[in-house]
Amino acid sequence: MSPPPGEGPALHAFLISLATVAIAEIGDRTQILSLCLAAHYRKPVPILAGILVATLINHALAGFVGATLARFITAPLLDAMVGAGMVAMALWVLKPNTLAGKPAETSAHGAFLATLIAFFIAEMGDKTQIATLALAAAYPNLIAVVAGTTTGMFIANLPAVLLGDALAGKLPIRQINYVAAMIFLAIGSVFIWRSVVAWQGGG
Repeated sequence: MSPPPGEGPALHAFLISLATVAIAEIGDRTQILSLCLAAHYRKPVPILAGILVATLINHALAGFVGATLARFITAPLLDAMVGAGMVAMALWVLKPNTLAGKPAETSAHGAFLATLIAFFIAEMGDKTQIATLALAAAYPNLIAVVAGTTTGMFIANLPAVLLGDALAGKLPIRQINYVAAMIFLAIGSVFIWRSVVAWQGGG
């Protein structure tokens, strides 16, 4: 029996998208965020659910709306938006009673919501989001691409979440939070600087 029309190309798009994003995510800032969230909240299931939902929404928007938005949002404005989001993430990581050194007294729902919001913001302008845009442009099957990139993100962050949960009592959480905040701040500063230079050049 021959496969249904389009099944082969869809599977190919899915596997390529999965492999591309899983590799690109290694050592990425969202992996650092996953480690921090898992070590703090110690609720791996809602954290993984938050990562899955945030990635699905983010990558679906990147694939479906990205090409259209590119016509209306200039590169300097996009850089400014991403930079502001990264600075906000740096401040959020350092905020007391969020990712401080001691475990959070929060429900599974709270851990899910915190992960959903934080991960969605951190993924904005990330190389995995850009890869999703490129893959969506290269392959006509948007569902296969988004499914592949989302699965790749989940697979890449699963070890970080499990590691953070398992070593929560041994990891220097406060120091990790400071490092994560510095990384987010540095990335945000680069995006904002690029935006300012581009606007000055255009003026």
